Amino acid sequence: MEAEGLDWLLVPLHQLVSWGAAAAMVFGGVVPYVPQYRDIRRTQNADGFSTYVCLVLLVANILRILFWFGRRFESPLLWQSAIMILTMLLMLKLCTEVRVANELNARRRSFAAADSKDEEVKVAPRRSFLVL
Repeated sequence: MEAEGLDWLLVPLHQLVSWGAAAAMVFGGVVPYVPQYRDIRRTQNADGFSTYVCLVLLVANILRILFWFGRRFESPLLWQSAIMILTMLLMLKLCTEVRVANELNARRRSFAAADSKDEEVKVAPRRSFLVL
């Protein structure tokens, strides 16, 4: 009798916990990238961030979405994959913008130094982004 009397409280509480757990699953993977995004944007320096991590997470989440078409699983995991893909694309966009801007600034400084007869110009070796 007591269990039936508490149903009015237990059912909504169970729903609330279920929704909270689903939200934590969906957005929990994105949370660590928020401070990184803010730090990279504030300092305009993306040296400590690995784009290979973004690549691996993009591939893993795309494969998870493709797997969903063959064998359905819980929708919060599907939403998590979509949100992680968007997050990784935003991180890659920011890192690319910052690195290109930093490289252009370095070239401008070396060009300005080349105009000056007093300074010897030391050009950093070009990086090849193709790794075989």
